[in-house]
Amino acid sequence: MAKEPALATIAVYSLKGGVGKTTFAINLAWASATISRRRTLLWDLDPQAASSWLISTDRQSRDAAQAIFSKDVEVRKLIQPSTVPGLDLIAADTSLRSLDHLFREMDKKKRLAKLIDSLGRDYDRIILDCPPGLTETSEQVLRAADMIVIPVIPSPLSQRAMGEVARYLVQRGGSHAPILPVYSMVDRRRALHRKALEEQPGWAAIPMASLVEQMTVQRKPLGSFAASSPPAQAFATLWTTVERQLSKA
Repeated sequence: MAKEPALATIAVYSLKGGVGKTTFAINLAWASATISRRRTLLWDLDPQAASSWLISTDRQSRDAAQAIFSKDVEVRKLIQPSTVPGLDLIAADTSLRSLDHLFREMDKKKRLAKLIDSLGRDYDRIILDCPPGLTETSEQVLRAADMIVIPVIPSPLSQRAMGEVARYLVQRGGSHAPILPVYSMVDRRRALHRKALEEQPGWAAIPMASLVEQMTVQRKPLGSFAASSPPAQAFATLWTTVERQLSKA
């Protein structure tokens, strides 16, 4: 009998906003559920709730997402099926705007990690769509993750932000999850982007394409409506890299 895969948590995180984080989270979660056939949960921790809006089957705002952390609501009660077969969702809502304050008050550094561990019997992969910035929430995420995928636009500011995250993890001391930086919104017609790709040839790259914007029209991952497109293929390849690295951990 084949051994069941151990639970692994992949955080899609960036210090900066506007780098394609939600696009990464949705398409990696789709690849996990569809390509790898993993029991997959997408946990939206960003109060902007973009991932939730894209694939939620429940259009009502519950304003309960924060209650999971304060123990007012049992975590499984907020799990819902998404519009993607095999992919479940914990949706975000506006209550998460005060999550940093709650974490400071609770003073429980591994609250998120413990909640994730409690779901280990139900899922093989949990994808975290994280809010930007170095905050109390990001501290929780960095402690809970087995891998941190960081979308990086090929520009000096975005690359600097990625470097800040790496330095922060080193300064914290102790062990931390491996970082997987990935170029996002790559336009090879631009000299700045070509230069960045040349400087980091080992980084995966997701091309800029109008099809990515169509996700918000279709309200589907790329693999659901444009599986053979270059960005969908790039995400599938990226997921293969993620799985390969997790298997070595």
